[in-house]
Amino acid sequence: MTRPAPWIDAAAAAARLGVSRATLYAYVSRGLIRSQLLPGSSRAHGYAREDVERLRQRTAARRDPALAAAHALEWGVPVLESAITFIDGRALYYRGHDVVTLARERSLEEVAALIWTGGFNAVFPPALPATIAAAAPERHAPFVLRAQTRLAAAAADDPGAGDLRPASVAAAGWRMLHLLADAAAGVRGTRRRRVETMDQQLARAWKTGPHGAEILRATLILCADHELNVSSFTARCVASAGSTPYAVVIAGLAALEGFRHGGSGVRVDAMIGGLRAEVSARSARDRQRALERAIGARMRAGDVVGGFGHQLYPAGDPRAKALLDLLERRAAGSAELAYLRAFQRAAAAIVREEPNLDFALAGVARVLRLPAGAPLMLFAIGRTIGWIGQAIEQYATGQLIRPRARY
Repeated sequence: MTRPAPWIDAAAAAARLGVSRATLYAYVSRGLIRSQLLPGSSRAHGYAREDVERLRQRTAARRDPALAAAHALEWGVPVLESAITFIDGRALYYRGHDVVTLARERSLEEVAALIWTGGFNAVFPPALPATIAAAAPERHAPFVLRAQTRLAAAAADDPGAGDLRPASVAAAGWRMLHLLADAAAGVRGTRRRRVETMDQQLARAWKTGPHGAEILRATLILCADHELNVSSFTARCVASAGSTPYAVVIAGLAALEGFRHGGSGVRVDAMIGGLRAEVSARSARDRQRALERAIGARMRAGDVVGGFGHQLYPAGDPRAKALLDLLERRAAGSAELAYLRAFQRAAAAIVREEPNLDFALAGVARVLRLPAGAPLMLFAIGRTIGWIGQAIEQYATGQLIRPRARY
């Protein structure tokens, strides 16, 4: 499926808006439409398709307010301003920094500081797990329920939970990240942690091998934020009500685990694993053809091949590419990685899309042999950074998010 390019030329932008080029340039000068030089050109400019569409819909709203209200929350239509994440169709940026570079060069704490404070140098207080006596029967509960239970207990233990100043929210966020990492790693009680980072803690608990911590760190950073997806919008709505940061993350987790959002990685992992036995004994060439036939059969039976394509990245999800490239460098020779790449080629040949983050998360889990449900665990821990950043922004506005319904 071919997706529209995120940048269009001046003629197309002006035609879409029904205005002259002079008016289009005026919109750009007023900051209503983003413009940039097109690659390979010293003169031709491109104009952000989403800005053009937003301005066109704003004009339509003046003519038919009821119709505009009915479509105000459709997928892809910006509804809130944020200085955290920018997506240009090819790359993803946190506060102006390319996320792939951040995943390669920065620590998780530095990226959290960047998203929460705008700089890399914030220092967060030591985080100790809260007493979780109420969580004793959590052993067989799914990860999201375990995490929410621990967060609720931590909120009850934190006398400053209602302090919504940025520094206090950031401190609570750092504590919550450790609580989620503990839940994923199976740490219980109030034992003091070793002097190690969260990625090191997870790598040790999951026995990932020498490069595991590096891969997990990159994964968490690449998951940290992605504009106003459903869980981040949920987080902002809860923050707009004046709820505590703990409530923000609990709500974000509830939205994230849905199979159309963060839960998608688990479904992708299940499909990849489900076909593994069918092709494991074949040669590489025969395995490729067998996978194509098996995937095609699944699609004819009504199954969806998840993990490929993303509306915001017509040429491919840069987060997925970064993680898959990292696996190639650090897990060369892995039989699981060879199978994963074969699956990728087979699926891409059928759906004609590039892998997205869900596929890459499933790949990380399979190559590192992580526990069941790990794609969602990693997504949740990383995205908590973004939810806290979104909450800090929303608290600062003092505004209540309250859309209207069309009856």
